[in-house]
Amino acid sequence: MSTTTAHLATQLADQLEWHWRNQLRPRLDGLTDDEYFWEPVPDCWTLHPDGAIDFAYPAPQPEPVTTIAWRLAHVIVGVFAVRAHSHFGGPPADYETWNYATDAATALRQLDSAYADWMSGVRQLGTEDLAKPIGPAEGPWADRPMLDLVLHINREVIHHGAEIALLRDLYIRNDNKEN
Repeated sequence: MSTTTAHLATQLADQLEWHWRNQLRPRLDGLTDDEYFWEPVPDCWTLHPDGAIDFAYPAPQPEPVTTIAWRLAHVIVGVFAVRAHSHFGGPPADYETWNYATDAATALRQLDSAYADWMSGVRQLGTEDLAKPIGPAEGPWADRPMLDLVLHINREVIHHGAEIALLRDLYIRNDNKEN
C-alpha cells in the first residue's frame, strides 16, 4: 500500500472539511427565515412552514427551481443523514419521516449535525473500506466502491452549497422579496 493510498480517506475528508469550514458554512451564517423560504421565481419547490416538502418522482421536466429551504433539506436528509444512517449506523433518516426544519436556525443545526455524523463515518474509513461495495442502500449503485460514494457526497455538498450561496446573493439584491 502506498502512502497516497493509505491517506486517501483522510484526503477525502479533508477536502470536504476545507470546503465546509472555508466556503460553505461561513456563507450560511446569518441566514434568515425570509431567505430560507424565499422563492426567486414562481412555482418553486420548497419546504413549507408546516414542514411539508415539494417533490415528485420522477421530477418534472424542466426540474423546478428550488428554495434554500428545499436545498438545505436535500443536503441534510438525502446527502448526509440517509447515508450516515445506511453506511455508518447514524440515526435513522429518510425523506418520508424526517422532521423538516421549519425555520433557518433549526435547519442549520440539522445541517451541522448531519455533516458531523457523515464526517465521523468517513474519518473512520480505511483503504479496504473504500474499496468495498456500498451495498443495497444505494440501489443500482450497490456494487460501486465506497470511494465513489464519498466522492459523490463531496461533489453534492460543493454543488448544492454553491447553489445556496448564489440564492443568498440573489436574495440580497432582489427588490421584490415578498415572494
